[in-house]
Amino acid sequence: MTHAPTALTVLTTTDSPAKAQELARGAVEARLAACAQISGPVTSVYHWQGAIETTEEWQVVLKTTEARYEALEAHLLAAHDYETPEILAAPVVRASAAYVKWIASETATTP
Repeated sequence: MTHAPTALTVLTTTDSPAKAQELARGAVEARLAACAQISGPVTSVYHWQGAIETTEEWQVVLKTTEARYEALEAHLLAAHDYETPEILAAPVVRASAAYVKWIASETATTP
């Protein structure tokens, strides 16, 4: 029995819709993510450099595989202009087999 690849959703945020579009498109073009959804604006409240900040941001949710996560994270860190960007990955617990197969085929290193 073969195991299906583990799908992940990866979340990052940025401070403009244009930057969100660049992060999403760059990851998909590089085949590090099969797709990405951009939503926003959202309001983020957080501690930063000794103060509580409130900022308008846009979320980018990317679909990838566990095998491609490290390359995706490296790409996001290089492309992002935040000093410490939010990059969170969560495993997809349940999904249609066809969708997971599509994610894996779109992020394969040799399409």
